[in-house]
Amino acid sequence: MSSADLSDLEDARFDDDGDDNSSDEEAQEEPAPVSSKKASPSTVDEPIVRRRALPAPVSGEDISLLSILRKNVGKDLSTVAMPVSLNEPINVLQKLCEELEYSELLDKAASLPDSLDRMVYIAAFAVSGYASSQWRAGRKPFNPLHGETFEYVCPEKGFKFISEKVSHYPPVMACHAESVHNWTFTMDSRAKTKFWGKSMELMPNGTIHIYLTKTDDHFTIVKPSTWMRNLMAGTKYLEHTGELKVINHTTRETCVLTFKESSFFAGTKHEIVGHVMNSSGAKKRTLQGRWSESLMEEIAPNKLERLWQCKNPPPNHERFYGFTEFTTYLNELTQGLDKKLPKTDTRFRPDQSLFEQGRVEEADREKLRVEQKQRELRKAMESKGQPWEVRWFEKVSDPQTEDPEGKTWRYKGGYWEARETGEWNEKVTLW
Repeated sequence: MSSADLSDLEDARFDDDGDDNSSDEEAQEEPAPVSSKKASPSTVDEPIVRRRALPAPVSGEDISLLSILRKNVGKDLSTVAMPVSLNEPINVLQKLCEELEYSELLDKAASLPDSLDRMVYIAAFAVSGYASSQWRAGRKPFNPLHGETFEYVCPEKGFKFISEKVSHYPPVMACHAESVHNWTFTMDSRAKTKFWGKSMELMPNGTIHIYLTKTDDHFTIVKPSTWMRNLMAGTKYLEHTGELKVINHTTRETCVLTFKESSFFAGTKHEIVGHVMNSSGAKKRTLQGRWSESLMEEIAPNKLERLWQCKNPPPNHERFYGFTEFTTYLNELTQGLDKKLPKTDTRFRPDQSLFEQGRVEEADREKLRVEQKQRELRKAMESKGQPWEVRWFEKVSDPQTEDPEGKTWRYKGGYWEARETGEWNEKVTLW
């Protein structure tokens, strides 16, 4: 895949990520849109205009999440209907794409000749996906409908991404990204949530696969649990605790990072410590940092080298659900993009779109309607013995997965070819 391929997909008007987090606008003013040029000189030299803020600030009245959770103690919360005001205007399929906000770390890893150097940057990438959660404890993402999809093409970063909800129950989301910088990212997300009194636990029961094509490296990443604390009283916050494990299945090298639980008495918060081990299990590198700030490598006694640093959030981010600039771009329908996407794309989902615009009552009605429409569709298909067709992913054997069947969802191809022709052949209407 070349830069020109990505630019052609972008058609000179598609939303992509930028690194500029600076702005002088006051809280009440509409931020100026971002303008950037195409990555490839072979396409029309037209600026891509991107929004700097959501259409509306935080919307919806405060609803007691605790009262809902108390009625569902021990249940998988992904199966529980929630009022729209508990949401943020982003979808779980889009949250999978948020993992790639710091994709330049994968670019760096793919360029390095030493396998241990590659490992530390893959570890830094794994940590970077947690950074935005420090501003996002208040609300949950929309749960996708079965068959819903989301794509993101980012020519300036050099990758394209596709995700799909492939299973209704258990709920499973699959995604695939590929880059001109010689890496591929794929995962299926089987996250489960449970309420345990004062806290809610999110268990990420899925495996991330990263392939570096030039070096033939195959990495897997298994993440620790995430907890929402202070559900009963106080300020809610997210905390990640446990072990994050990265394995290079080509070299047998590993990295284990421990996410420490916050300690009020010790004054520690968001701390990470860990090591990179060679194929024999000997410790070769030492890493430390905070998942909300940076990750560093100890290159000599009392000497650290920074591998990754969290970007500053946009001004007034707290007024816009704590979204980073990258997250702000994800649900935007830039000019001409509506003619490129399948109708199953999240950007066309009416309840999420209305909620993003601050139209809460309409969003609530639409949420009920589209969820009921899906129930009726599923019931009609079951009565006919008609199986659900997963469009862009298929289940394949995977010795590295935690799935009891030993299988995982992988991209089977065809999406970008269909996008080129515009022949989506959609068999269901989701909205």
